[in-house]
Amino acid sequence: MIKGTVLNIKQFEIHDGPGIRTTLFLKGCPLRCLWCHNPESIKSAPQAALYVHKCVSCGACAAVCPNGAHQIDGNGTHSFFTEKCRQCGKCVAVCPKGAMALYGKTVTPEEILPELLEDKPFFDVSGGGVTVSGGEPLLQSEFTAELLRLLKENSVHTALDTSLYASKAALDRVIPYTDLFLVDVKAADPSVHKKLTGVDNKLILDNLRYVDSLGLKYEIRIPYVPGMNDVELLGITELLLSLTNLGRVKLLPYHDLARSKYSALQQEYGATGVPVPSANEFGAVLESMRAKGINAVKE
Repeated sequence: MIKGTVLNIKQFEIHDGPGIRTTLFLKGCPLRCLWCHNPESIKSAPQAALYVHKCVSCGACAAVCPNGAHQIDGNGTHSFFTEKCRQCGKCVAVCPKGAMALYGKTVTPEEILPELLEDKPFFDVSGGGVTVSGGEPLLQSEFTAELLRLLKENSVHTALDTSLYASKAALDRVIPYTDLFLVDVKAADPSVHKKLTGVDNKLILDNLRYVDSLGLKYEIRIPYVPGMNDVELLGITELLLSLTNLGRVKLLPYHDLARSKYSALQQEYGATGVPVPSANEFGAVLESMRAKGINAVKE
């Protein structure tokens, strides 16, 4: 039986492909982008998180935790020992303020399918469908392929949001059931890419050219992160101009709204000090790409 670890589902999305969509986020990613907006999606296994600013130190979590992962001291300080946590979810269930969250659950494609089909009438009238995102969905390629197959059986348009950092075999599994690829491109230079994401981009570029050579429908998404990959935009533009079947290009402005998630997960934020680009700065970057012949739009 094929199983996958899913993160969450967002309905009525309009940025993850055409029309009104439902986006399924999977857990696990081989990249470690310094600015990652979804740190809860990086690790493959389920994770519990503590949002300290919501905690009222009632002690309900400590009372039900079978492993002593929670401790409330005499001053009301809540300590969460993640190394003791077994992700049972009991603390999440009893927390009265929603200070505890559990990211990730294991399901089969058949189990998650009904929820993804709930908005099918909206898909049909808007030209929408279901997008599988992450994390990196190709890290769970067998689960992703089977889920996409079931969606196609139900006449649903499918999109895959991916970095393409995966084996060709993983990519080939999903190609027959994917109507649109949404490909993330962070940098053109291999050394810069490795500095920013932890891996070089040879595999990504090989897969991108493979997708392009097959004439598959795909869009490119580029995060604009000042001081990190802004100097790469010229190289990225040249890369895109070398492709034959490129569709739309979306430029995504950096934001720092994920900081609270890093604190809750006790993970280090890698983009501290990075400025959020102004509207004028971002507009100028967008126009510079258009001037080079790229069909670029703001996400």
